Amino acid sequence: MRVIAGSLRGRRIESPRGDATRPTTDKVREAVFNSLGSLDVVVGATVVDLFAGTGAMGIEALSRGATRCTFVERDRNALAVLVSNISALGLEGKSQVVSGDASSSRYASIECDLLIADPPYGFDRWQELLDVVRASFVVCESGDSIGEVSGWEVVREGRYGRTMVTFLRPSPSRTAPSTDGHISHHST
Repeated sequence: MRVIAGSLRGRRIESPRGDATRPTTDKVREAVFNSLGSLDVVVGATVVDLFAGTGAMGIEALSRGATRCTFVERDRNALAVLVSNISALGLEGKSQVVSGDASSSRYASIECDLLIADPPYGFDRWQELLDVVRASFVVCESGDSIGEVSGWEVVREGRYGRTMVTFLRPSPSRTAPSTDGHISHHST
């Protein structure tokens, strides 16, 4: 697996052995980031990569001009490979790696410009997860359509082989968690 485009184009991204981690394929990453680029979402963005695995999505964002990425992963083997990938690519100064449950509101509610969520296929808590997200734009990867999510508008949705990708923006009437944990009106 390699970085598709940007300052790190062609650089190798390692994957852990076994099938506990399902890295996003090059084809899907290319399609996602070409779309995000056309929507002017990546350059200068702060990014949160939930269920980061190898870090391929967050690394691709950094390569394409994002300023910072927080990677959240709980699998020990994936974490070791993620830290190694960030180090090998010289991204330590732009990265924060968090060992934790990416579906926890503690991590899903980190304020950012772009949030990428690539949980294991079969994940069915999208509404619960997105209820606490404080991002201007969200990319969800799943095995099937995530369906309608209250408070979010679908910008684009497409299938790439086994992977369904959904781009979301907060709806104008969305209520989102404030920094103190209370619900407040989200302005877009």
